[in-house]
Amino acid sequence: MGIDIDRVNDYLQNLQDSITDELQQIDGNAVFEVDTWQREAGGGGRSMVLRGGAVFEQAGINFSEVYGSKLPASASAHRPELAGRKFQAMGVSLVIHPDNPYIPTSHANVRFFVAEKPGEDPIWWFGGGFDLTPYYGFKSDCEHWHRVARQACDAFGPTRYAEYKKWCDDYFYLKHRDEARGIGGLFFDDLNEPDFEQAFAFMRSVGDHYLPAYTPIVERHKNDAFGEREKKFQWYRRGRYVEFNLVYDRGTLFGLQSGGRTESILMSLPPVVNWRYNYQPAAGSAEAELTDYYLKPRDWLA
Repeated sequence: MGIDIDRVNDYLQNLQDSITDELQQIDGNAVFEVDTWQREAGGGGRSMVLRGGAVFEQAGINFSEVYGSKLPASASAHRPELAGRKFQAMGVSLVIHPDNPYIPTSHANVRFFVAEKPGEDPIWWFGGGFDLTPYYGFKSDCEHWHRVARQACDAFGPTRYAEYKKWCDDYFYLKHRDEARGIGGLFFDDLNEPDFEQAFAFMRSVGDHYLPAYTPIVERHKNDAFGEREKKFQWYRRGRYVEFNLVYDRGTLFGLQSGGRTESILMSLPPVVNWRYNYQPAAGSAEAELTDYYLKPRDWLA
């Protein structure tokens, strides 16, 4: 059986709808703005953004389907055999920035690429994952997040979770800071084995497990009391998020290099952020515990 692009497209758009519906219900105060757009070079998408909510300071969930006659450098750098092929790429990507600093920021992405050349079979693959970036650490949140991540992988082999957890730990790492961006989750790319149906099933499993992983954590902390200290620390730590997305993130680089829609690509950036020169949290504080304990790759399910 060959690839079925229409089924992937339908799943992705339905996933965007289901996530926006649930997050809007949890917020209870703001609604997602719908921004449908076309890409001049081919394709388009639908960006859905919630701002100034009771729970979410900003939540962006983007669906895009783009075409091109040539893959950008970010997509072919590690697979030079793809250079010069025309491509079709579609996916759902999201970043949720909560208002309450005790709720972590979360990110998820599921995507599908097809690279074609006349006279040759198409080369295709799935990618994606989800990861969590807390500002204040809670072991129960980390354990729940990774437990659901493992559940997403359970039907696909005994080593899948461990492999994609490590890939996530390695990928979401700020080399210039020698620091993890968060507590990880799952990350995978170039998945085209053993066949289209099973690779597509795994991508769907990752997409379908995002809400069960994140929403219980949101509900647990959305009413936690916080003050100026916690809010300023959240703004400071958001700076790390910006640094990663602008320096390392493949999706950001692919979108910009392929002539994508800048507003949708950069909707992952938080609405308020700051940098403080040589900031050092007080020893033994909750702020210090974040980097001293939580931002160290570890087996949360041991």
